[in-house]
Amino acid sequence: MFGSFERMVAKRYLRARKGERFVSIIAIFSLIGIALGVGTLIVVMAVMNGFKADLLGRILGLNGDLSVYSQSYDGPTSLRGYNNLSNRIEQMSYITSAIPFIEGQVLINAGNFNSGGMVRGMTASGLKKLKIISKTLDPTVLKQFQGDDVIIIGETLAEQANLGVGSRLTLISPKGSATVMGNIPRIKSYRIIGIFDSGMHEYNSSYVFLPMRAAQKYFQLDDEVTGIQIFSNDSTHIQAVTHQLENSFRNDNLKFVDWTQSNNAFFGAVQVEQNVMFLILALIILVAAFNVISSLIMMVKDKTRDIAILRTMGASRGAIMRIFLMCGASVGVTGTLIGTVLGILFCKNIEHIRQGLQKITGTNLFNPEVYYLEHLPAKLDWSDVIQVVSMALFLSLLATLYPSWKAAKTDPVEALRNE
Repeated sequence: MFGSFERMVAKRYLRARKGERFVSIIAIFSLIGIALGVGTLIVVMAVMNGFKADLLGRILGLNGDLSVYSQSYDGPTSLRGYNNLSNRIEQMSYITSAIPFIEGQVLINAGNFNSGGMVRGMTASGLKKLKIISKTLDPTVLKQFQGDDVIIIGETLAEQANLGVGSRLTLISPKGSATVMGNIPRIKSYRIIGIFDSGMHEYNSSYVFLPMRAAQKYFQLDDEVTGIQIFSNDSTHIQAVTHQLENSFRNDNLKFVDWTQSNNAFFGAVQVEQNVMFLILALIILVAAFNVISSLIMMVKDKTRDIAILRTMGASRGAIMRIFLMCGASVGVTGTLIGTVLGILFCKNIEHIRQGLQKITGTNLFNPEVYYLEHLPAKLDWSDVIQVVSMALFLSLLATLYPSWKAAKTDPVEALRNE
């Protein structure tokens, strides 16, 4: 497509001589602008993808892909016969596990520390199936997870309340016993046997786990549970799984709620934010593309006499156009490649970079209380990288068309007459 003569002239024009530094500086800034735009867009898209995937993985890891409740669900005492029901659900080919649970809100007290919390009651075998929790616990903890006096708490809660294994904390439930003096809250003290780290600040700071019988006793339940959380082998197509379960248990007065229903607003907001960030940061590349147009127009203006001489020596309009296309494309392609490499390297080392910047500035750049997660995630999606690179190359090449066409339209007679 490009001849040796055209490549030689384009390479010569890209090297600034004395008196042409200004045009070269604009081209350099255009290259830097494209590189920064591409790199920033790759990093932001990777962080947004990582945030969404990591958050979704931890939410589903604790709550399951979907949950089943009684159709007349109005409290934590609604589901009976849960053992037979969970066994029936687990026998289905597309279900990996079904875990009965009890859930209730409480006030957590330890000395001068008070905080709201969420109690999860389940069996030791059920807790073992929650890999996000059980994998961070010592295997002996699951063997001790029985009786009426033991509890497992999160790492952040342990730090905030200055608690450790063997310490005791108190749970206070507002739904107490009714007496002639009014409603008396239920208060019970438990011994901590384990501390988990789910990687998510909200869970680590507010969730506690009780053995099933201890939770039933605390919430004054008989042989009942709040619901059953279900894990499937395909969480991305959970609506189809939910529909199949509803058809299979149509006559059992059950209600199935999957993660897309319970977290729809939250993940919808994350998706909208991701799309908006893409559009905003794409403007950086667009601005850099306009800089390519500016530098190339100035180059064409500066090289008018050279263009006229080349035309009189036999160079065609197509050759002139290809020369300036190469000049502009070189800036765009080089900037895109540099930005892609920098963006990928930044994504691969983003957590180390964050920790280094925090040490230098002395500030917390990723507060887990605000962003839910304990670590800054980044998931590099190569389809996003290809999309960003393609867009940058397209805008860069598009920016070279008009100046190149303008150079090819130069009349050598008029150009030399005006010199």
